[in-house]
Amino acid sequence: MKKRFVAMIVLAASVALYAQVSLDESKAERSKLIALENAWNQAQIHRDGKALGRLVADTFVYTDTDGTVMNKAKFIADAKDPSVQTSIVANDDVNVYLYPSVAIVIGTYHTKGSERGKPFDHYGRFTDTWILSAGQWGCVASHTSLVKKPLR
Repeated sequence: MKKRFVAMIVLAASVALYAQVSLDESKAERSKLIALENAWNQAQIHRDGKALGRLVADTFVYTDTDGTVMNKAKFIADAKDPSVQTSIVANDDVNVYLYPSVAIVIGTYHTKGSERGKPFDHYGRFTDTWILSAGQWGCVASHTSLVKKPLR
């Protein structure tokens, strides 16, 4: 009876320790993904195609607010367009949903700047799908939707 009790205590402690390690790993992965999303924002502000290229997978698919679908090459070319001057790209209300080797990141965003001299000030929502491959996260799909008024 004592051996059974000790075995149950050891098992319970092992499960609790595993759960804590998993929770800590989850927090770390969530933090990494939020940092990658913020790096993406900075790459867009600076029209840094190389940085964007490291963040998105070769099979990346982007669906823009107007329904336009772009592959990686078109997305990067669009982001490097010198006629677009972006002063703000900021995310808010970001949530990360982790699955084995996959993460879905959703949130709201605000972008502000000018395109061909015409100012824009957009508020919207985004959904990004990230895949963990060879220890690195890469975004494979992104979808953005505009909303008519600022999000609160």
